[in-house]
Amino acid sequence: MGKDFVHPYIPNSVPKIKREMLDFIGAKDADMLYAEMIPERLLLKQEMKLPEPILSELGLKRHVVDILSKNKTTEEYISFLGAGCWQHYVPKVCEVIQSRSEFLTAYAGGGYSDQGRFQANFEFQSLICELLGMEVSGLPTYDWGAAAGNSVRMASRLTGRDEILVPKNMSPARLSILRNFCGSVDPRGGIKITMVDCDWETGRVDLGDLESKLSQKIAGVYFENPNYLGVIESEGAKVSELAHAVGAESVVGVDPISLGVLASPFEYGADIACGEAQPLGVSMYAGGGSCGFIASRDEERYVAEYPLRLLSVSPTVVEGEYGFGQALYSRTSYMARENAKDWVGTTTVLWGITAAVYMSLLGPQGMKELGETILEKSHYTAAILSELNGVEVPYSGFFKEFPVKFNKPVDEINKELLSHSIFGGNSLSTDFPMLGDSALYCVTEMHSLEMIERLNEGLREVIA
Repeated sequence: MGKDFVHPYIPNSVPKIKREMLDFIGAKDADMLYAEMIPERLLLKQEMKLPEPILSELGLKRHVVDILSKNKTTEEYISFLGAGCWQHYVPKVCEVIQSRSEFLTAYAGGGYSDQGRFQANFEFQSLICELLGMEVSGLPTYDWGAAAGNSVRMASRLTGRDEILVPKNMSPARLSILRNFCGSVDPRGGIKITMVDCDWETGRVDLGDLESKLSQKIAGVYFENPNYLGVIESEGAKVSELAHAVGAESVVGVDPISLGVLASPFEYGADIACGEAQPLGVSMYAGGGSCGFIASRDEERYVAEYPLRLLSVSPTVVEGEYGFGQALYSRTSYMARENAKDWVGTTTVLWGITAAVYMSLLGPQGMKELGETILEKSHYTAAILSELNGVEVPYSGFFKEFPVKFNKPVDEINKELLSHSIFGGNSLSTDFPMLGDSALYCVTEMHSLEMIERLNEGLREVIA
């Protein structure tokens, strides 16, 4: 295309308008805008080889739909994938409310203009605290990994120590993010991560190894419950007790959908709880539905270390009237900038509002019934799969997810399951070689008895 080409759906591409804009700021051409900001070595020295533009909106839509049609989705295939992004039922009302323009397009505002959104944010904080048994929570952050990273950094600042203990049954993806948060972003030189062994016979934290590594240098112990392998850490109270004995913080990462049937983090001594709100009414969106949360007790020393924005409620000058505003806003990176204790940018507030709608819809009884349903379906699936020749389910005390060990490589099995319109479990073979050729299977309320039986029959054929 020539330089005089006017793009139909890119604004300000009319040559005359572009020239007027450049003249107004005193620039010869657009390249001058980048000359001082981008080093010469990073600039592309050749013309980009781009395809001819599709001029009509209709033509562009057809082109994109054609590309997307190459994908296979969970609408067409039965999915047993989980491992950090889970397929749960999303009530229509969640989608309707999150699509309202006052929530969908809103970015940030003040107490004078954002009372409705602030109230919705406050409801999320209140509801997630009720679910976790905690007293304070902030607006959500990017995902569980980011929430865990912020949480252990809070523990480090609270204790003045720079080492944390993390079990080897933690999510590999979240561990990678945790290493990021504990590394070069810390101006003090970083936080050391020491791995704690697991008892691979049970899938749980090895309490003996944990105790041997605890000392007055440890800022906190981070563990997940259920852990990445789906196993319930039934000794969570003992983990917290051991951490507290050396003055360390107990930091727990949780799947909130489990808390209708499992004890809350508060009940087994957690000081800081974090996790992923995506299961609470947020679609998977190819991984884009992530929404991390942090919660703690309502003590000033904890609140002062939150990097997140905190919404609070307060009486106004009008008797009987209340308003919502941001609490201790001066501690955030929005105000303190480079002097802030931690940094947080644009977050996933929209998903937090969606999760608030979901929690309001289900209530305590609904969460309990949902948790029981997931327990029953996942354990039923594990029971029938374990009867297949060449299949072993090594753990019993799990919620929603469980490893399945096979007599042939997982990649081969998953490839063959595609011919049955089934997405098999996430391979554990690389990250957890001690489990052999294993995959992490996820079963939720979305899986009907027919779907589970199709998996059983598909695997029977594949491993024969």
